[in-house]
Amino acid sequence: MPDLIRSVCVYCGSSPGHDPSYAQAARELGRILAEEGVKLVYGGGGSGVMGEIARATLAHGGHVLGIIPSFLREREVQLNECTELVVVPDMHVRKQRMFDEADAFVALPGGVGTLEELAEQMTWAQIGRHTKPILIADVSGFWRPLLSLFAHMREAGFIRAENEVKPIVAEKIIDVLPMLRAAAQRTAAAGTPNSEIVTRF
Repeated sequence: MPDLIRSVCVYCGSSPGHDPSYAQAARELGRILAEEGVKLVYGGGGSGVMGEIARATLAHGGHVLGIIPSFLREREVQLNECTELVVVPDMHVRKQRMFDEADAFVALPGGVGTLEELAEQMTWAQIGRHTKPILIADVSGFWRPLLSLFAHMREAGFIRAENEVKPIVAEKIIDVLPMLRAAAQRTAAAGTPNSEIVTRF
């Protein structure tokens, strides 16, 4: 079966966070994407975890597509070195373009913006708008409180079993691509390729 994961959208913080393991995980994932020939799709910034993964991907010969709204070019320190840098008018266009360009989604540590992007992809999948794999990279246990919240929502009756979308959880960066590829192959084998899903919101 051909590789179904040719590009990965990575959501992550424009700040580095206090734990050095967050930046280290970003650099490791960037290196792996480059070595595997998988395009990085990300928010186009050069600061924080975002900058770490983009620069690592580029440093190892990978392809980086940055998509940034014009009003964030200074705040997120636009990374001009991107292989492709697309400036868009607003967040809605940015998120749609990132979705369109990606075969899968990964959440590294980040703040409210990262959480919002992750939750949106999970919501879209839950209501049947796409079947692309969604993975949480639980670096140093960063996402465990969120995973506990998901469990609480389920127990409280707000996430129904029949339409629950369970994100893949990887504790090691080296497992990210293999887990995404396995999920994409399962989806393809089930006869629901992404190309048949409506991708406009």
